[in-house]
Amino acid sequence: MTVTQAIVIVGAGLIAGIVNAMAGGGSLLTVALLTIFGDLPGLVANGTNRVGVAVQNIASVAGYRRGGISGLSRATPVLIPIIIGSIFGSLVVSSLTSENFERVFGVLMLPILFLSLRPPKVSSVQIIWRPITTYVVFFAIGVYGGAFQAGVGLILVVALARSGLDLVNANAVKVFVILVLTFFALPVFIIRNQVDWGFAAVLALGFALGGWIGARIAVEGGDRVIRPVLIISVVALALRMIGVF
Repeated sequence: MTVTQAIVIVGAGLIAGIVNAMAGGGSLLTVALLTIFGDLPGLVANGTNRVGVAVQNIASVAGYRRGGISGLSRATPVLIPIIIGSIFGSLVVSSLTSENFERVFGVLMLPILFLSLRPPKVSSVQIIWRPITTYVVFFAIGVYGGAFQAGVGLILVVALARSGLDLVNANAVKVFVILVLTFFALPVFIIRNQVDWGFAAVLALGFALGGWIGARIAVEGGDRVIRPVLIISVVALALRMIGVF
């Protein structure tokens, strides 16, 4: 790892941490940069990114608990399908070739970016899902999170907000669920040697700083700076990953 690579990856983690604190989708930037500027194979970038995500969500869970909000009780009913889905998704995606992963991830970046630019709204009518519906929905979210992770927080918040949770509690549940999801998915990538620990440490530093800044500082107009950077970066990186240039 060169000094330039380290600086770029820390910066990406910083921006991603802030973006994740505001809404989500920061991993779109970090996975792509680990692949393109870090010269990591796509699958290794995907696994390495999970370390930073775990660090950020540990801090986020602690932050919510200090604020008197715990996502544990509300998250418990969906943990089993999330865990099963995350293990399944991580096993499937880690068996792909890096080239195929990069192409799939590049295609996924654009719709997830669109979702990140449309923050979820709380449903005015609470939807009571049947148990089987709940299991299917959250198993599917677990599969996606275990496989790709990027944007899974956005998808979770949409599902939780549709069930009637306010956004504060939905985000508290989200960070706890993502922490659990990552806890079960990450070992698959470690066992298959798809984590670069040097880049993981540097990225985790950026994620931690970004998460702290995003959680602590609500600067008016801050998103007007971060969002254009995210849009331009993600679109360019997505085109690069799918081979347009």
